[in-house]
Amino acid sequence: MTPKTDDRVPVLVVGGSLVGLSTSLFLGRLGIRNLLVEKHATTSHHPRGRGNNVRTMELFRTAGVEGDIREAASVLAGNHGILQAHSLTGTDAEWLFKEMDPDGRLALISPSGWCLGSQNDLEPVLLRHAADLGADIRFGTEMVSFEQDADGVTAELLDRASGERRTVRADYLVAADGPRSPVRKRLGIGQTGPGALFHNVSVTFRAKGLADVVGDRRFIACYITNPEAEGALLPVDNAENWVFHAPWHPEDGEELEDFTDERCAQHIRAAVGVPDLEVEITGKAPWHAAERVADHYGSGRVFLAGDSAHEMSPTGAFGANTGIQDAHNLAWKLAAVIDGWAGPGLLDTYEAERRPVARATAERASGRSAEHSHPGYEAVPGVGRQGNVMAVVLGYRYTSGAVVGVDPSLPAVPEQFRPAAEPGCRSPHMWLRRGGERLSTLDLYERVPVLLTGAGGAAWQEAAQRVAERLGVPLEVHRVGEGPGCDLAPEDGADWAKVHRAADDGAVLVRPDGFMAWRSESAAEDPERILTEVLRSLLNRA
Repeated sequence: MTPKTDDRVPVLVVGGSLVGLSTSLFLGRLGIRNLLVEKHATTSHHPRGRGNNVRTMELFRTAGVEGDIREAASVLAGNHGILQAHSLTGTDAEWLFKEMDPDGRLALISPSGWCLGSQNDLEPVLLRHAADLGADIRFGTEMVSFEQDADGVTAELLDRASGERRTVRADYLVAADGPRSPVRKRLGIGQTGPGALFHNVSVTFRAKGLADVVGDRRFIACYITNPEAEGALLPVDNAENWVFHAPWHPEDGEELEDFTDERCAQHIRAAVGVPDLEVEITGKAPWHAAERVADHYGSGRVFLAGDSAHEMSPTGAFGANTGIQDAHNLAWKLAAVIDGWAGPGLLDTYEAERRPVARATAERASGRSAEHSHPGYEAVPGVGRQGNVMAVVLGYRYTSGAVVGVDPSLPAVPEQFRPAAEPGCRSPHMWLRRGGERLSTLDLYERVPVLLTGAGGAAWQEAAQRVAERLGVPLEVHRVGEGPGCDLAPEDGADWAKVHRAADDGAVLVRPDGFMAWRSESAAEDPERILTEVLRSLLNRA
């Protein structure tokens, strides 16, 4: 018998930071009602989690928020690269890298681009859009306990201001409750990995004179190598507001209270190289870099996402991006099961797909920190190989899960990036025309599976429509080409078949998250039978 509760919702999201709010947004876009609870009273005030990579921005594009996010982050739109120096006034400064996309080739493979935006600027955008989609978002509310059974999860919620307690019944719970996740601990799920890497204190401060010292060097971060003033300087507005990450050594008995305003100000002056720089400390927040991945991504009807599932070194900003991509992967699967067009076994593919990606990405993040000599990080021997960054950002793939025809021996993250059009990989971008509208192939993928075929794929189109109706799957079908029956035209003579590594009479099936699930390189004798088998396998349909 279902327990009596105050509220009833399909999905309960615990945690209202970047990953939790993204989860709520993605679910809302798919029409899934959700309740989000966050124990803190407001979104983050501290500028952190700054780098949003290309894949994340693609997801925000399809979710309709990319423009607002770029506007919120506009103050740092001109900042690129990582600078390294003994001090900002010294003559030894060098760029570890100066541009994210120096040759402009990114525009050939994506409709989006990198976006440097702090967590405190992004979270309000996500919150507003999630609420507009109908999410019930309650800040200042803590989940104090939960129990699950075969049919759902019952949770007790505490309003931290009033002390009122309410119970909520949800079909599923998504825990985006941070690296010390109470939900993960309650489930008894362990973690694997090297563990703690280094510790920093993030110091926010005002210094009107610092902009003159920085000059036209619009960096993402500057790593200061002076042993007496080691750390990382990050701009907030390129004018008077800044952040400095100072190494912290609690393992040597150093307390957070030791970081007095005067100590921090002196440290910053030494790092900058201006002894009389006027510095006003405005805030401090400790953070801990670690490499850990949860042994499981959930249990029963409870799932982990973001830092509750994985911790990564901050270099490259892989952690937050991986968490947002967790949310996107999980959201469409929850929606498919809740809406009844997929079997519950589809949810098992969440861990099968995302955990190997997190493990590989966490290793690359640690390697990148070692290669860049991130302040405070004393890398263990053998750490330092990072491979190609774009391989992590756009090249990660699923070698098992809701995919058909993938070699399971392939690595989750390849050494080098090359645009792929293979099952298990992000489906490629190309520009299309639909009437007078210009769109990317990636704009087609969000709410339902999509079958793409060429001008010669009429048989696939007809078969797909029959199979979708018979199975009750909301499958969209598009033919790409210039001939009769084609609803999408490639722009500037681009070759759909070549981009997708198929013949003009072939077909590809793309999941709602934009990953290619299956491909037939050419026509088939019995397309209806093949599509029936593929969809049943992908969606865990009997």
